[in-house]
Amino acid sequence: MLSVVLPCYQEEENLRVLIPRLESTLELYDYEIIIVDTNKELDGTKQFCETQLNKRIRYINREPHNYYADAVRTGLRECRGEYIIFMDADGSHSPEFILTMLEDRENYDLIIASRYIEGGYTENNKILVVMSQIVNILYKFVIGIKCYDVSNSFRLYNADQLKKLTLSCNNFDVVEEILFKLVRNKKEFRLKELPYSFKQRLFGITKRSLVAFIASYLKTFLKLFIQDKLVNRRW
Repeated sequence: MLSVVLPCYQEEENLRVLIPRLESTLELYDYEIIIVDTNKELDGTKQFCETQLNKRIRYINREPHNYYADAVRTGLRECRGEYIIFMDADGSHSPEFILTMLEDRENYDLIIASRYIEGGYTENNKILVVMSQIVNILYKFVIGIKCYDVSNSFRLYNADQLKKLTLSCNNFDVVEEILFKLVRNKKEFRLKELPYSFKQRLFGITKRSLVAFIASYLKTFLKLFIQDKLVNRRW
């Protein structure tokens, strides 16, 4: 089974577009869609999802708090699939691309939809692109993770490996924490990046604060750098 997890925060309009596309894309697969919403009722997401619920679609609220990483941990806890796709619910991640990611699922531990390898592209503004590139450089050349796009959350995971992790981050930096811990937990970790064109969200405005983005990513990088230095003794 494939589990598709969509962390949500006021994404009703986008879900009305994405859910039918996901169902159409995955109709030949055994799958489940887990919508992990904010724990505060801020829009009509819950009401819409309740009209869609069936044996393949589940709606839950993130716990125990309202951070992005709480949505990740909650979705991970609820997953029943052998493989797990995490994707944004704002329309920037294309459901149809999942089929491309699934082609090599048995040959790799992690598959990332990458904006920064040849053939990849992003519609993000220049400030976000620069910040993202800085994060990628730090993780690739300082910590030594061989990955060009460490911060894109559109990924296909092996469920057994992912569920073994203890995740401590609260914000979007949990995406890097996952990658770091997966790579460090397996000696011959098999990672593949596929070129992906990252789109702007369909409806609504981003929930990411640039200041919080910078602060959390730097804090997480320093923490993981120290862990890497102490555990692996490579410095």
